[in-house]
Amino acid sequence: MITRTRLAAGACALLAALAAGIALPAGAAAGEPTGEDAPKVDLVLDVSGSMRTRDIDGGTRMAAAKQAFNEVLDATPEEVQLGIRTLGADYPGDDRRTGCKDTAQLYPVGPLDRTEAKTAVATLSPTGWTPIGPALLKAADDLDGGNGSKRIVLISDGEDTCAPLDPCEVAREIAAKGIGLTIDTLGLVPNVKMRQQLSCIAEATGGTYTSVQHTDELTDKVNQLVDQAADPVVTPVATEGAAACAKAPTLKSGLYTDREEFGRQRWYRVDVEPGQELRASVSVAADRAVNPSYGVLLRAVTVHGREIVRGEAADHGRTDVISTGLRYPKAESDEEDAPAETVCLQVTNSFSAASGVKTTPGLPLELTVDVVDGPSDADDVAAFGLGRGWWLLGVLVLVGFLAGLLWGWLSRWRFAVWRTN
Repeated sequence: MITRTRLAAGACALLAALAAGIALPAGAAAGEPTGEDAPKVDLVLDVSGSMRTRDIDGGTRMAAAKQAFNEVLDATPEEVQLGIRTLGADYPGDDRRTGCKDTAQLYPVGPLDRTEAKTAVATLSPTGWTPIGPALLKAADDLDGGNGSKRIVLISDGEDTCAPLDPCEVAREIAAKGIGLTIDTLGLVPNVKMRQQLSCIAEATGGTYTSVQHTDELTDKVNQLVDQAADPVVTPVATEGAAACAKAPTLKSGLYTDREEFGRQRWYRVDVEPGQELRASVSVAADRAVNPSYGVLLRAVTVHGREIVRGEAADHGRTDVISTGLRYPKAESDEEDAPAETVCLQVTNSFSAASGVKTTPGLPLELTVDVVDGPSDADDVAAFGLGRGWWLLGVLVLVGFLAGLLWGWLSRWRFAVWRTN
């Protein structure tokens, strides 16, 4: 669905994990990798009847998938717990209701027995329907539990055939659960509709979509995604902002995700000690069709409602992630036991949904909070006047003066040459 350019700040992965409602784990700082659980990957393979088509390197799509899976299983890192789920592999009939339930766990997510997994893949034969939505729901259950990275890699050669269960809406619901799960999609010899659907699924969870037309491309991409699951990652912590500052959660330095309804606001609290500086930024993503002209506002406010500082950004439909930020230095105090100041952060968006688009769950929001030691007088650039623009003004005056002298000398020289000639 999304084909427009993004803001650099939105690449963040925004949308690696989008969720709300989970408390910060005790003893762990927000946004830090804990390393307690092994990374998990569930490979979801389309085994519908269309996988018999011979258009990948002279063979069938199913043959290409099997070859790629065998090579991926050989290269899977030891620390990765890998599973394989199928869709459309068992029911060959015409009953739509039965066909749309046709998804099964071919190999359970866990420590990998390469021989057993390869044997299971070898038994697959293109059979039935394409229930992508139901398969994604089951795959999310396969990966439930633990705090390690979780990734679904969906490989399909066609769009879902089990509407009205829209797989894109399913992906958004999975993201909203806050289990930190990313869905990457690969389209075999894609058409326009399939590309749009698989792109939407991936973008809803901060994943990637890749078009594949050759066996080696499929192998390389799946290997890459499995390897990424083994890399240490910073997992955003799901939180749930409040409708007012008084009821807002208190956040520490870290990376947080939330969901914000269209045109609404969320409140969060941050404690800032004297001599510290609060740095905050927020990104809101349009993970579905929205009307052009929208913006986001981030305000730092006292508990009594006085605005301290704000950051805002607006756009007119050219990007689908919009970001802004702010900084607030808290002055040092002469008192030894001066209390911390509670700063209320308000996030407001002006997105509006396009006609016929669901407004729930809300838009994915990513909030970065960093409370650091305030800059000293010697290190603070603003202390030398640059932050107030005096240095820049002085440089411009000097450059203008020298340029005027040079231009006047050149003009007089040219006039003298003209008179002589």
